[in-house]
Order: sequence, then structure tokens, then C-alpha cells
Amino acid sequence: MSGTQAGALRALDRDIWVADRPLKLAVGDIGARMTVIRLADGGLFLHSPVPLDAATKRALDELGPVRVVVAPSKVHHLFASEYARAYPDARLHGAPGLAEKRRELRVDAVLGDEPASEWRDRIDQHLFRGAAVLNEVVFVHAPSRTLVLTDLAFNVPAGRTAGARLFYWITAAAGRFGPHRLVRTMIRDRRAARSSVDRVLGWDFDRVVVSHGDVLETGGRERFATAFAFL
Repeated sequence: MSGTQAGALRALDRDIWVADRPLKLAVGDIGARMTVIRLADGGLFLHSPVPLDAATKRALDELGPVRVVVAPSKVHHLFASEYARAYPDARLHGAPGLAEKRRELRVDAVLGDEPASEWRDRIDQHLFRGAAVLNEVVFVHAPSRTLVLTDLAFNVPAGRTAGARLFYWITAAAGRFGPHRLVRTMIRDRRAARSSVDRVLGWDFDRVVVSHGDVLETGGRERFATAFAFL
């Protein structure tokens, strides 16, 4: 990778990178992460976009053409419009219900359980059931054995809560991998959610990328199973 790419994107494995950025909300700075995957045709799949600054755009353009922008839940969509404007030829795929929530956002396709033709040879996906307020679609990049999540699991170290101490205290989100207190309350149909957990555990993955906290580099399948054992 060039110096520009190394500063804006961090390689996890072959054909998969992440962009780690601050995310300042009313509750404080909880950080955010975009995952970038190179597809078979050389184009890029962008999951959960972060703010598009000049350095990020240069890094992406050096890797390949942006083909797909994914807003994977009804919560993770804040910066999708920036990428839609910057890459008008890219298709924007949104979680179920997102188009109704953000009517000004051009959503080209609604995500579900079936991968689109652009990425089905490398990426599988599943709409996590039982938590309609999120409608999070989870992905697995088979070549790197990487599960990609947004809010279903946080992985924030206990000593790294300064940006949003009250939020982490209320949600008990720090110091553990898994769904925090608020996400658990969003799961209204536990039987449906359990079926989704079992579906995810049927995939072969080791690494887990979360949007908030540290990437879990190994042992991810076992940690995921433990985190959702309450269902």
C-alpha cells in the first residue's frame, strides 16, 4: 500500500481493509469503522461508510473503482449519501426499511439474505432477525474468514471509554465483546434472533470486524457464540 492508503485505510488481509474514524454523536465519540473489500472484478465493496474526506477518497481510488456502497442497517447510513454523490456509478444497497426512513437517499437495492451478483462469489450475508429497529444485515468475507458487523456486537476495551463515558456506563458496552444492554432490548423476538445466530455460526469465520471498538482478529466464531448464548 502507498503512504496515503496506509494513513487512510488499514489492511486486514488480502483484499480487505478498514477505515477507522471518530464518530461524535450526542452521547459522545464512539468511533466508527468502514470495511472495504475488493471484489473479483477489481471493484470495491464499501460497508458502513465513514465520512468521505480527501485522503479516504484518494486511498479508495488507488485500490480500485467503487462499485457498491452498503448501508447495512437502519442506523448505519449517515454518510452513504457522500459516497453516492462522489461515486454516481456505484450502486447503493440499503437495509430493509432504510429507504422509508431516509426518503431523500437514493437506495438502488434492498439487502436481504441473498447476496447480489456483484459479490456473491466472495461475500455471503444474512438479515439478522428479531431486531427490526436495527434490521442489521451481517456479512462474511469467505476468502479472509471475516465476519463483518455494525451494532450487533461492540468490542471496546474497558480502558478506552473517555470519549463517551456515560454511554458506555449506561449500556455496559465496554470491556466485553458482544451486544450491549440497549441492543439486547432491541431484540424483541428471541426465537427469530436465535435462528439468525445459528445461521451465522454456520459460516466459517475467525476474524470479526465491528463498527465500534477493536477488530477481533482471531477466535471470533467462539466469541460470537458465547456473546449470543443468552438467546
